[in-house]
Amino acid sequence: MHFENPIKRRQSRKIWVGDVPVGGDAPIAIQTMTNSETTDVAATVAQIQRAQDAGADIVRVSVPTMDAAEAFGKIRKEVTIPLVADIHFDYKIALRVADLSVDCLRINPGNIGREDRVRAVVDAARHNGIPIRIGVNAGSLEKDLQKKYGEPTPAALVESAMRHIDILDRLNFPDFKLSLKASDIFMTVAAYKQIASQIEQPLHLGITEAGGLRGGTVKSSIGLGLLLWEGIGDTIRVSLAADPIEEVKVGWDMLKSLKLRSRGINFIACPSCSRQNFDVIKTMNELEMRVDDIRTDMSVAVIGCVVNGPGESKETDIGLAGGQPNLVYIDGKPAGKLTNDTLVDDLERMIRERAASLDEERKNLIASDS
Repeated sequence: MHFENPIKRRQSRKIWVGDVPVGGDAPIAIQTMTNSETTDVAATVAQIQRAQDAGADIVRVSVPTMDAAEAFGKIRKEVTIPLVADIHFDYKIALRVADLSVDCLRINPGNIGREDRVRAVVDAARHNGIPIRIGVNAGSLEKDLQKKYGEPTPAALVESAMRHIDILDRLNFPDFKLSLKASDIFMTVAAYKQIASQIEQPLHLGITEAGGLRGGTVKSSIGLGLLLWEGIGDTIRVSLAADPIEEVKVGWDMLKSLKLRSRGINFIACPSCSRQNFDVIKTMNELEMRVDDIRTDMSVAVIGCVVNGPGESKETDIGLAGGQPNLVYIDGKPAGKLTNDTLVDDLERMIRERAASLDEERKNLIASDS
């Protein structure tokens, strides 16, 4: 049951955020944003490192004041992951972080003020080899656009974006990416689809202010999933009122489900029913926590009975089919029997052994190709 991925990515201009390529043929990057006080350097560094460990490619940090800019410089020295500085209104803050090894400036040229100030920021970005991210949000549209359209609409978001883009075009600065976010799924999807054919730059996807962990995950999965399915999107952020690390985890699960990226274990588990021969839900909850550190691309099936268990298990690296006894499969072949008493312990051991074996196989393959 291996199908070719039907998603054909939109061709976009490649830019670099630090050492992470965005657009072109690069993998879709996963981004999150810190929610600690930026001036609390230790707390922000710790959060960034946790996000990186969870699989974030890029982290955005809010820099609302000059004190925060100075703190950002200290943070930049403590972490290795590319950082985006989120800046509004005060162009002097953008100029300062441009000299502090920032990897990308998130600004809206239109709210920086006079064109000479925008030019100063763009010149600093050009001089330091820094791309810019234009971020348009339905909640902060320009007043004249609010009056023109009456309310946020896809057309209003696109018109706002094109205003900012026109400024960068006049300044001959093509190295930017763009986001067009709303909390409404339909508005967001329509806006991105409209802009995708009008510019060549990479698109950063997100459903802004999507909600809490459960509701926000659902909204983001639907909205971003619709766009990713059509090949639109070069970076994503799942905006949740939750720990930023959860944003990273959901982002990875989203890309893995669409076969756009792979990292760690892809679990296939049944929802359980009265046919189950072991507690599937309890087993999965414990197993996921235990093997959360594994980064090997592999699949694991945990199925509670013999109706679908053997079939699913034969398509995975490790498979468990509930029965009397429970049957375990490795690489699609029967490999033993497991009892309920030590089920999670045995599964964890087998998963780690298989992960180590796959890592060694891939390392040897790379060595032989070179």
